[in-house]
Parts: sequence; structure tokens; C-alpha cells
Amino acid sequence: MRPRNLEEFVGQEHLVGERGPLRRGIARGHLSSLLLWGPPGTGKTSLARLLAAEIGAHFTSLSAVMSGVVEVRATIAEAQERLNLHGTRSILFLDEIHRFNKAQQDALLPHVEDGTVTLIGATTENPYFEVNSALLSRMRVWRLEALTDDEVGAVVRRALTDEERGLAGSLGPNGGVGLTDDAFEHLVSLAGGDARAALNVLEGATALAESEDIRDAKGRVSPRLEDVETAAQQRVLAYDRAGDGHYDTVSAFIKSLRGNDADAALYWLAAMIAAGEDPKFIARRLIISASEDVGNADPRALSVAVAAGQALDWIGLPEAQYALAQATVFIATSPKSDSVGRAYTAALADVVTKGSLPVPNHLRTAGDRRMKHHGIGVGYVFPHDFEGDDVEQQYLPDELVGRRYYVPGDQGHEVTIAARMAARDEARRDGRPKRKQRAEPPMAGMSDALKPREENRKKLAETQKRDASD
Repeated sequence: MRPRNLEEFVGQEHLVGERGPLRRGIARGHLSSLLLWGPPGTGKTSLARLLAAEIGAHFTSLSAVMSGVVEVRATIAEAQERLNLHGTRSILFLDEIHRFNKAQQDALLPHVEDGTVTLIGATTENPYFEVNSALLSRMRVWRLEALTDDEVGAVVRRALTDEERGLAGSLGPNGGVGLTDDAFEHLVSLAGGDARAALNVLEGATALAESEDIRDAKGRVSPRLEDVETAAQQRVLAYDRAGDGHYDTVSAFIKSLRGNDADAALYWLAAMIAAGEDPKFIARRLIISASEDVGNADPRALSVAVAAGQALDWIGLPEAQYALAQATVFIATSPKSDSVGRAYTAALADVVTKGSLPVPNHLRTAGDRRMKHHGIGVGYVFPHDFEGDDVEQQYLPDELVGRRYYVPGDQGHEVTIAARMAARDEARRDGRPKRKQRAEPPMAGMSDALKPREENRKKLAETQKRDASD
């Protein structure tokens, strides 16, 4: 059912429509090396064949999965001979071009450069990540889009009615296939914009109906809705864990969380899980969003996201999908603030531009009492000794005194944080801080409390050493 000319080609109007750049280019007899980038079943191979036919060029197709440099060099040698003897242009179509490694891609460069062949590459992966920049600079990248349901429907109808290449007149005494309306609509829907997938399911459903001799009133083989479902096994998801489907879907998921749309976030979550995405990747994105997009507007978001990740470790899928969904809804419906992220970015910028500035002496630790003679550790004031558990003193490096990084937002818990910070600043401005009146004796230091334990440990070690020497 491959289209025999551009008029039969379905979809990609932005490229081969009446005003499409590819159609206008070949109308002038011009076709430069190009790369067709798009999802499976959108017509990349068919379009390459049609472009070659339109300009009268010899067409050779290779797959990067099955071929290597040897096959490419043999094809180029034939193209050179064809050009020298007959003046015939050659198009080398290289499917799955991203499967070629750097050396294999480099082998194409001189021949694309000198025009021995016009290279048409096809890939489902992002070429800007997978194809060498040197080769990519010699090619024009054209993006193909997934077919719409109407376009997939047109491909299926053509397969049903075409007597020469399709199913019409090919089966039974009356010939043809009569697909019920509900079966047709379901087939088109489950294809997910992939014409090849639609034709494969149609062929499988027809074989099932024929095996049971199910026919309509006209005597045509008539696949039912259940035949389509059986042939498809499951919805064909337009998702690739290693390609653009992965990045585009998770981008939609994150932006839906950030945009307070719980319904959209749940849809993209379900799409990722149904397509086999690594659930730990999803959990990590939820934890990131909880801090990046919610932050202190609702500190519980981070706890819920981390708990969902732990639930995934404990029980796995499918049950953990409920925990992931719970975290998704909680984050999507939480008040939002990126104040923490902005504060950290500003602090990091100062670290990068100014370097690691010296720690003020009163904040440094004096591991040896003699260090205090040099001012190290001298002058530090213990905040818990004062009312409000706060006392004003310098904590930033000298060069950054007065710098403010964290500015709370006006959503959720950050309103409370902002009020607390304002009250603290006002109390500091009022004057000298008041010390607490402690009724209880000062708390013993932890190091003092652990001294007996440390002494016992040393005695035990000495005893063991003595016993070993005896």
C-alpha cells in the first residue's frame, strides 16, 4: 500500500502539500541531502522513494541496522559509475541512520560533500543528539509529524477499497473486507498516528475474521471490534523510552504539575506507566518537582513524593502506581513557589563568581584551644541562650554581608515563613537581645556524656591487645 506518487501520499502537508518546501524544491528538479525525522509509520521511507522518483534519480535503500561501511562504499562506487557513464543521479536512503556510529557516519561525509550521492537519512531519534554535527551540517532536517486520525483513516479506507494492492476483491466469493464502524474507529484510534501499525492490525483482524468465516450481509469478510482488539493486543502507544516520546511526555508531565493541572498530570503519568517507563524515573521527577515547584509553599509535598518513591521500592508496580498518582495529585494541587530554587541559584552564582570566600573567624571551629589565641572560634554567640532563640550576628562571609537570597513567596506556608522572618528582623532592630532566664542547669555537652563510653572502648581495646600479645 505504499503511495505511488505524491498525490497518494497521506499526511505531512507542511512538507509536501501544495506550498510545501519539498514539493516546491523537486518541482525545480532540486533535491539536496536531507534527514527525515519523525515517529514510526509516518511515511519516511515512502517519501524518500517518491522524492527520488520525482527527480528521476536511482534509489538505493540501506538499513543502518543491517548494513555497515562495506555496503555503503559498494553503493557509493556504483553511484559514481552510474554518474560517470550515464549522468544519472543517485539517492542513498539510509534508514535508522542514528544506528551508525561516528566512524560510519564520517565515511559518508566526502561523498555527500562532492555530490556523488544525495543522502536521505531517516530516524525516529532526535538527530541533533544522535547524528554527527559534521554530517548534520551537510543535510537539511525535516520534521515529520504523527498522522491524525483522519489521515490514518484515509490509509485504512484505501487498503479496504484498493482492488489491485488492497483487500477489495481478494477474499471470499464476493471479495473484499467490510469493517464495521466501531471496529474501524477503534482501529484508527489505537494506531496512535502510525499508519504501518494500523495496516498491520487490519491485516491481523481480517485473518481472524476469515478463519471464523465471519461475513457481512454482502458476503464480505467482516472483522468485529473484538477481532481488532485481539489483533492489536493493546493500544499502540506513541512513546519511546529512549527517544523523543520519553522527553516530550515527561516534559508535559512536569509542566502539568507546575501548572496546577492534576488531570493532565495524571494523564501523562498513566501514559508513561502504560508505555513501560521506568517507575523510579517518574518517582525522581516527582521528588524534584516537590522541591523545585512547590518548595516551602507546602513542605509536605517533598515528604509525600519521597514516600511515593519508598512505596515503589517496597511494593513495586502495579500497586505502587496509586502512590505515584497520590503524589502527582498532591503536588499538582499544592500552592507553588520557586523561591527556594531562586535563592539557591543566586547563592550558587556568588560561589561561582567570587569563589569560596573565607569563613568568619567566630564561625570557625577551634579543634585545639590554642587556636583561640588566633581569634578562631572566638566571639560566637549561641542563639538558644536568647529569647526567640535568635541573636543577630554575622553568618555570611565579609564580602557578602547584607546579601539576601531567600525571599519567601505569597503562597501557602511561605506566607507564615515571611511573617516569621519579618518579626525576627523587627526584633533585631528593636535593640539588645534578652537572654533567657533558665531555671534548669545548663545542658551537658554531648561530648561529656559520651566520655564514659569512649573510656570503656579504649580499656576494651587495651585488654584485647594485651591478650593477643600473651
